[in-house]
Amino acid sequence: MLLAIDTGNTNTLFAVHDGKGWRAQWRSATDMTRTADDYAVWLSQLMELNKLKLSDIDSCIISTVVPQSLFNQRNFARRYLNVEPYVIGENVDLGVQVRIPKPSEVGADRLVNAVGASNTWSGPLIVIDSGTATTFDIIGSDGSFEGGIISPGINLSMKALHEAAAKLPRVAIQKPARVIGQDTVEAMQSGVFWGYIDLIDGLVERIKREYGQPMTVIATGGVASLFQGASRNIDHFDADITIRGLLILFERNVRRAAASA
Repeated sequence: MLLAIDTGNTNTLFAVHDGKGWRAQWRSATDMTRTADDYAVWLSQLMELNKLKLSDIDSCIISTVVPQSLFNQRNFARRYLNVEPYVIGENVDLGVQVRIPKPSEVGADRLVNAVGASNTWSGPLIVIDSGTATTFDIIGSDGSFEGGIISPGINLSMKALHEAAAKLPRVAIQKPARVIGQDTVEAMQSGVFWGYIDLIDGLVERIKREYGQPMTVIATGGVASLFQGASRNIDHFDADITIRGLLILFERNVRRAAASA
């Protein structure tokens, strides 16, 4: 079985694939201080609830945008899974071209999304990933990564608004019933929610004009579902782009390793 680990700035996803499908998925807050032993204790308990054991895992692939977490995750794979993990950006052949001047600057998550999205949807694509940051990635018709946009995420903006203004409370992000708020909470929710909808729609339209070709727009990420039915430019919502990309990359690299053996 494969253990896929996708570490973002806010949350980390652990998912087990048995060769036929995903058996289980768990999310935890990303914690740079968590040791290999911590991962083993935490994950073994969750796996037991799904009638799985650490010894069932014989492969591991890791994508991370938090370099400080990689050391302990790699040690966890080596010590408790007895495997050398595939790590995006180190020992994984992406199989796609990165057509920007400095390919090394592209986050692992964005490259994995390019693989996962282009495997499902015909390009050119705009992949919007709503997490700690909201990224807009341009995927060519051949699956190549061609650049994009990075903006603050909706949760980050709401947190900054609360922390920077003494009288503004922390509020939940949700679609408000009306644009004009009747109190502070409604006003904040409207400003953040509709502000992000217009950010998405406005940037997508600018990208399409500059790219000069029809493009399909895919939304993914932790809060992408909030935008469903509100954005006029999102064509599809696909929550599994990243995890699907990790599986594709794992299978691709295993085949290539076997072919060269």
